[in-house]
Amino acid sequence: MEKVEPTLEVFYEEKKRVKNPWVPVGAFLTAGVLTAGLISFRQGNSQLGQKLMRARVVAQGGTVALMVGSAYYYGENPWKK
Repeated sequence: MEKVEPTLEVFYEEKKRVKNPWVPVGAFLTAGVLTAGLISFRQGNSQLGQKLMRARVVAQGGTVALMVGSAYYYGENPWKK
């Protein structure tokens, strides 16, 4: 007997993931603040650059917290089965 390969639709149906739309927003926010901080450093405004770098750390931490939180919330719990 021939083994039938599953189609992509079946594969994606089995491996369906829930996406958190706030994670890409946080990533773009982090990249934007980083870019603004680097530009301000280049222009010689080190005080603003330091504030923007601190804001980048906060935005990056928030993005990581969103990723971990959504993985915990939508993840499979082996003890519930």
